[in-house]
Amino acid sequence: MLRIERGHAEIELAAGRLNLVTRTLLRDLLAVLRQIESAPDIRCVVLHGHAKAFCAGSDIGEFASLGADASERKILFEDHVLRCLAALPMPTIAAIDGVALGGGFELALACDMRVAGAKARIGLPESRLGGLAASGAVRLARLVGPARAKELLFTGAILDARTALDWGLVNRLGEDAVSQARLMANEIAQRGPLSNRLAKRLVDAALDQPLDAALSLANAAQQRIFDGPDLREGANAFFAKRDPVFASRSPATEGRST
Repeated sequence: MLRIERGHAEIELAAGRLNLVTRTLLRDLLAVLRQIESAPDIRCVVLHGHAKAFCAGSDIGEFASLGADASERKILFEDHVLRCLAALPMPTIAAIDGVALGGGFELALACDMRVAGAKARIGLPESRLGGLAASGAVRLARLVGPARAKELLFTGAILDARTALDWGLVNRLGEDAVSQARLMANEIAQRGPLSNRLAKRLVDAALDQPLDAALSLANAAQQRIFDGPDLREGANAFFAKRDPVFASRSPATEGRST
């Protein structure tokens, strides 16, 4: 379910009591991502489930029917949806109430930031079943480093919210993750939209590209800021002692593909 409010979008995972990662859930999520990826008025996205489960992971009952065709029927489609989520041009926040395990935590890892509720439980426990959190291993290592990532993967540990914060798996804690994420989203929505989209691209480039190439992208991004209206509006608002009113981004100027 998609809701757009005060400059940010909320995507609610709604696939039953545990929000299992099924093909139907992924198909519905992909349709929403395609709907919002070029929306000029959306400045932040919050992804959440419900109080019991953000997303409890894959449907283990499906595993018996998968074999040599697993890539065709499951792996590649899941990877495509996760890439589309990660490639959204605006900042994204996963609001984790309840459990976020396995494929559910992989959805959260594809977001830019994560907020955990007081009763959140987070982990990649696939090794307990002899399985593998493949894309989760890659994104997790980038987030917390190889030692923490290997410990979580090798042991299949499930962490409480405080430990997840201490490890750097989540950015913030709140009694209610969705409410906390909305506060973050509202704050982000008040900032320069082009600035935040370019900042996201540059942070991602810092992980993906050699230093010289990433710095070249940074120089080009900085020029785009000076070419646009937002910096002038921000400076004028500063001297006028008022809140800035930033223009929505024009889709034609962004040019980011998924």
